[in-house]
This record gives sequence, structure tokens and C-alpha cells, in this order.
Amino acid sequence: MIVLIAGTGFYLVRQLLEGQRLATVLAAKEADFRLLAEESSDMVMRIDFDERIRYVSPSCLRVLGWSAEQLEGTPALAGVNVEDLPQVQETVRALKQGDIEETKLIYRTRHRQGGEIWLETALRATHHPGTGKIDGVVAISRDMTEHKNFEEKLAIMATQDSLTGLANRRHFDDKLHEEWRRAERHGTPLSLLMMDVDHFKKFNDQYGHQAGDSCLKAVAKVLASEARRPSDLAARYGGEEFVLLLPSTDEAGCASVAERLREALESLGVPHALNPPTRRVTLSIGGATGWPNPESSSNQASLVAAADKALYAAKHAGRDRIVMAGQVVPWRGAEIA
Repeated sequence: MIVLIAGTGFYLVRQLLEGQRLATVLAAKEADFRLLAEESSDMVMRIDFDERIRYVSPSCLRVLGWSAEQLEGTPALAGVNVEDLPQVQETVRALKQGDIEETKLIYRTRHRQGGEIWLETALRATHHPGTGKIDGVVAISRDMTEHKNFEEKLAIMATQDSLTGLANRRHFDDKLHEEWRRAERHGTPLSLLMMDVDHFKKFNDQYGHQAGDSCLKAVAKVLASEARRPSDLAARYGGEEFVLLLPSTDEAGCASVAERLREALESLGVPHALNPPTRRVTLSIGGATGWPNPESSSNQASLVAAADKALYAAKHAGRDRIVMAGQVVPWRGAEIA
């Protein structure tokens, strides 16, 4: 009996000493972790298994606007943008379940001073030193807002005409392809207006390039005002040529938009002495409407060709007019081409 008690005593002492050793190791590791975290310019966060913040480095004040004391103990995902939240939640769940060991996310979160910032966060599951079980997540985050804003500016530059602010030729081509396929699927019409500023080269020669740029901007503003639906697209096609893409619009609707454009520009009364008889800046407009059909040989190129041919007819007939598929669309004072 004495031997049994002694053996049990030795076992308990050994377990106690092992527990103390683990506690010492844990304390040392925690101290090292905090030392590294507090020296880092990135925000370091330790998230418990219940998804509350156990620890956050002082840089949180710079990144999020809240101090560590204000954040510790609060839900770690509380400020995440609602659109990004499902992805972040699913990632944290996968880390906690051991499906993945580490990953990286870019998402938006709330800043104390208002608005949102973009964070790039590297996440890694943490394991209890004694049991080896997953006990939470470490997240290392940096503010990516300036980088994301720069990316957005680059994206805009890639799709936008720098002078007029309208879509550029490349974006128009992409959108035309997309809308043609959509019209094929839904059996809806797709209309296109192509237009030229009449005698624009003469305008530039007479008034100078700065005035020419101002003229193009004025035309672009009128054109943009007619792109009233999210699916409509106004674009600068090249030089003084513009286009307006009108999904789900038949020939009559397309002609109506064209006439509003012509009248709106006419009402601006921009002087153009070398553009008789009005002596003002005017537009020649060609329009075409297609009914995309997967069984037909026609494609988006045929729509552009038809609108371009109509534009040529409008210019050949005397300019300052609208031609739809070879027919002059009646308007007050129009001549028959």
C-alpha cells in the first residue's frame, strides 16, 4: 500500500512539474508573440475559438482607429463589410475545423472615423501547446486602401476615355460582345447609334484644339445624359466619333433617342462658322437595330457595320440628320436622303 501511494505521489508530482513547465513555456511563447506583434507595423490579432479578440497589437489604433483596450474581448468580425462577411466567416470556419491551415483574404472593414478601409489579412490556425487542438486563429492585417484605390483608378483608365470621361473603344467592344450574347439568350433587340461631329476638322482649324476639346466634352455630356439605364453605354469611338449602345431597344426607341440627342446638341448653340447652314455644332447620326439569333450568321460586327453605313448615308445626305437602316427618321425640317 505504501509503495502504491508513493508511486501515485511521484506521478502527481511529475504531472504538476510538467504542467508548470508547460505554463512557463506558454508564458514565454506569449511574451515572445506580444513582443514581435507590438514591434510590427502590421496589425496582429489573436482570435479565440469563439471568434472574440483575445489580443490585438497597438497598431490597431493606426489601422482601425480603435485602441487595443477598446477591441479586446469584442467580436472579431463585427466591422467586416456585409458583402465580404460571408467569405470571411467561411474562411475562419475552415481554419477552426482544420480544413485549411493558413490563407490570405482581402476585404473591407469599418474604420472608427467613418467609412471603410481595405485590409489584406494573412490568417493561420493556432494550436494549444499541450493538446495540439486548434484553439483559435492569428490574423496579420495591413491597410490596402491606397493600393485598392490605385487599382480602381487603373481599371477606370483602362475603360474610360481620358478627355470626355465616356467609355473608351476597348470597353465599348467588350460591352457590345456581352450585350449581343445577352440579347441572343433573351430574344431582345439591341440598338446602336454611331455619330460624328459635323465638319469637326474645320472646327479645330478655325477655333483651335482647346476649343475642339471643349466641343467634344460638350457632345459627350449630351450623349451621357441619354445613357439613362445601367445597361446603356455611351462611348468615344475615336476622334470626333461617338457611339451609344442601347440594349432592349427596338428601332423606334433607338430613333427617338437619336432625335433627342440631335435636338439637345442643337439647343446648346455651340458656334461653328464653317458648318452651314446652321453655323452651329451639329451631329450626323446613323442607327441600327439587330435581333441577335444564335441560328443567324449575323453578329455584333454586322450591327456596327449597319450603323456605320447609316452614318455615312446621313453625312452624304447633307449632315445634321439621322438615318436608320437607310431611312431618314422624320424630324421637323428634315430632308429625304
